[in-house]
Amino acid sequence: MKRPLFRALLFSALLTGLGTGLGSCSKDEFGPDSTTSAEDSADAERADAAAAEYVDANAPEDVNRGGTATWAPATDAAVIGSGCVTRSYDAATHTLTITFDANGCTGRDGRVRRGQLVATFSGQYRQPGSMVVISLVNYSVNNNAHTGTRTITYTGNNVYTLNVQNASVTTSTGTASWTSQRTYTQTAGQATRTILDDEYSVTGSAGGTNRRGVSFKATIQQPLKKVFQRGCARYFTAGTVQIETSKEKTLLLNYDPAGTQACDNIASVTVDGRTRTVRLR
Repeated sequence: MKRPLFRALLFSALLTGLGTGLGSCSKDEFGPDSTTSAEDSADAERADAAAAEYVDANAPEDVNRGGTATWAPATDAAVIGSGCVTRSYDAATHTLTITFDANGCTGRDGRVRRGQLVATFSGQYRQPGSMVVISLVNYSVNNNAHTGTRTITYTGNNVYTLNVQNASVTTSTGTASWTSQRTYTQTAGQATRTILDDEYSVTGSAGGTNRRGVSFKATIQQPLKKVFQRGCARYFTAGTVQIETSKEKTLLLNYDPAGTQACDNIASVTVDGRTRTVRLR
């Protein structure tokens, strides 16, 4: 049986997801508030996706049975090695605790984590109607403190939702905070064991305040399409995201400006009627 959405989708797709940097554009072209909001929105997506990936890689197959203190295989777990991370599971409370060493653990994404991810399961994981609530305890990434609660719900028919509340990340340049609601729907590849024929559609919105203290809202206008065939999985192949700020700036990120759904990192950004082609980092 193929491992469902979060093992494959969240780490390899969403970590390079919404607005991963306006690589070939000067920030001055679009204004610092819009670009900072786009960057902070992308960082929020990465943070939410990584937390979900760690939990998914270590979720118990049966929530009513105690688990071992070992990690899933390194090919699945979003971590390099296992010596700096411990996993424990309390079957009585359906609580999984993932503890990163106080000296820091470097993940497969190159980021250093400390603290704990605490996940509480309601029902068997990945079964229709089941949920897992992820809390962060003294948790930091690259010495930046992270807070917030993530709730993953499997609604059935190859659909998951991710609801993020009261999230924040504090950096040397300020604190960004956000909430978000996302829905992930598998649209192809359900009948096979390989992920190379999988496709997903992503919808939803996020809102918060960027590091400059400017409020923003990021809304998926057209569903984002993720294709996992070789050469495609790194970026979305279609879809648009609109990012609005309280400074009355609106940025539209288009993952498929040519309308071909090509497997590339070419996108376009439109602000105040001006459109620029960009390469996503």
